[in-house]
Amino acid sequence: MNSLSKKILVVDDEIGIRQSLKKILEKEGFEVVTASNGEEAFKVIRGGDIDLLISDIRMAGMDGLELLKVCKSVSPYTEVIMITGYASVDTAVDSMKQGAYDYITKPFKKADILKAVQKAIEKQILTMDNVKMKERIEAIESTPLIETASPKMKKLVETVHQVAPSQATILIMGGSGTGKEVIADMIHKLSPRAERPMVKVNCAAIPETLIESELFGYEKGAFTGAAGRKEGRFEVADKSSIFLDEIGEVPPAVQVKLLRILQEETFERLGSNKTIKVDVRIITATNKDLSAMVKQGRFREDLYWRLNVISLQLPALKDRREDIPNLVQHFINRFSHKNAKEMKGIESKAMEILLGYEWPGNVRELENVIERSVVLDRDGIIGADDLPSELQSASIPAMESVTIPLGTPMEEVERILMEETLKRTKGDKGLASKLLGISTRTLYRKMDKKE
Repeated sequence: MNSLSKKILVVDDEIGIRQSLKKILEKEGFEVVTASNGEEAFKVIRGGDIDLLISDIRMAGMDGLELLKVCKSVSPYTEVIMITGYASVDTAVDSMKQGAYDYITKPFKKADILKAVQKAIEKQILTMDNVKMKERIEAIESTPLIETASPKMKKLVETVHQVAPSQATILIMGGSGTGKEVIADMIHKLSPRAERPMVKVNCAAIPETLIESELFGYEKGAFTGAAGRKEGRFEVADKSSIFLDEIGEVPPAVQVKLLRILQEETFERLGSNKTIKVDVRIITATNKDLSAMVKQGRFREDLYWRLNVISLQLPALKDRREDIPNLVQHFINRFSHKNAKEMKGIESKAMEILLGYEWPGNVRELENVIERSVVLDRDGIIGADDLPSELQSASIPAMESVTIPLGTPMEEVERILMEETLKRTKGDKGLASKLLGISTRTLYRKMDKKE
């Protein structure tokens, strides 16, 4: 019988039956907890982790049928076996219609109990396997492919799909707000570890004096205030992935322990000599130049090379302006839904300002700007006046017109327009092509022809 890690709750108002069932099931390797009534049992069920409920039907207060209903409402994957006397068999059959897996009658035999429990546990295991498989498929299908028109981003996304199924350690580099966490989520969802949640740690947000205990845990009395044992993030992430954001902020003492985990997959909690082994896929991110920090002696070189097995460089938003229109529409859709507002879109003048802005805060700054604009909008369309004033003043100066003498040949008109537009966009051909309403390929072709 597959009893590994399976937890059974036995509920009966007769202590003899509770103790008998507990003894039988524990001999088979199950973890067994008991309750004397429905109300007490429901508190246990709400605590989670009950794989099988075995409950008497006739009990004072909340009876077995009521307990069955509330159990299925809060823990739908818990299987239920009802205990009944011969006079209540019809009630037991009704309970199966309401979601119970099986029933046993008093007085019961040990063999009958074990047979019913074995079948119920097998069904529970199969159900959970199917649920996990479905979640895995949905995670893969729902993982954003990050639709992009940027050649740099297309190449990066292709690399993500290639490396995600591996066990390789990954270092994601890029400025603040470029989307490093989005890429980390994508890697995890496309990996074999996706059925377990990824553990995320912002190393810059944890005080230097606490980061070691947060990552590796501690025992009671390890330091002042350690009132009990606490598991660290690496223990929680066992069999899953851990995302260490802003890895450059980790102090030298903790860097040593990280190196050991990468090399040996082991560590000790603070205040303990017991070695703990974990199976964790490590994904890190930074907006700092780690190689420069290595030269300055601020980051261990051996750790750097261990983390940098696969490196992904995220481009700044100003270097992937082709994606701004799609990102703008995505954020408009998200925040109009969130704020229950109907939005028709964005005016061309407003989009022109967004395309021309340098975006020092990258995608996160664009997201904030669109959220603000949606919240403050009054007519359902984002106009230039709806954007923050600092964007309008910092964007490329507007050129309302270009003077072209009458009689200028059309070929010359094209040349003047392209050259002036490129001046306006500071040589950004992707942005210039959008302002001219032509494809980047067409702009390149026409420029080559002029030359």
